[in-house]
Amino acid sequence: MRKKIIAGNWKMNKTFEEANGLINEVAKGIANKEFFNKEVVLCPPFLYTEMAADFADDYNFSVGVQDISQYPMGAYTGEIAAEMARSVGVQYSIIGHSERRSYFNETDDILSRKVDMALENELTPIFCCGEHLDVRKADKQFKVVGEQLTEGLFYLDKKDITRVVVAYEPVWAIGTGETASPLQAQEMHEFIRNQLAGKYGEDVAAEIPILYGGSVKPSNAHDLFIQPDIDGGLIGGGSLKSQDFLQIIEAMKDE
Repeated sequence: MRKKIIAGNWKMNKTFEEANGLINEVAKGIANKEFFNKEVVLCPPFLYTEMAADFADDYNFSVGVQDISQYPMGAYTGEIAAEMARSVGVQYSIIGHSERRSYFNETDDILSRKVDMALENELTPIFCCGEHLDVRKADKQFKVVGEQLTEGLFYLDKKDITRVVVAYEPVWAIGTGETASPLQAQEMHEFIRNQLAGKYGEDVAAEIPILYGGSVKPSNAHDLFIQPDIDGGLIGGGSLKSQDFLQIIEAMKDE
């Protein structure tokens, strides 16, 4: 039975005081929850990951970073190495978010190297894939997502691919208020799982969580999460308010 995951991607938001308050509120909101096969992951800016990890020791969540370097520790000014993230108690790393691909020109080669660094340092990659609006309008979304998976992940062997979480994020639905319909999201998640099955076999594909990211809100979370191939969410804006995030967590039912 594959794990259900709700991951909050704060992006570049919150002062230290605000971050402390939000972590505290989320931690207390889930403190007494008995999760079965469900995991909550907070991905604040790197400055706040150690603070989040201190809370996670006593509360019911894990910590992730929003990015890691493709390089090991060394003379790479401004970068954050996977070793560094792991040393402060981080368990996950988002890799290949559309904002990293678009604003920082991250290529499939760079992303595959980041996946390797994460796995070498016992971090679980949350590997993002997804299409822009012009691609969907041209009905090329499956081609583009298939290529992202092939170039960014499908060099891994069976053992390592099962250590990866995939996140589908239609770029046209990120921060826009637009959301893929539950059927659109399920269609792509099913495609991704079939791609995984074609490469690694159905048993392996059945183990890998596939998350949906793209304007998930308390009002639409349930309808998305009940789809058979959607195993949770990579939540952006909805993770910046504790009550919204807690409602989204609640919408992902344990199995």
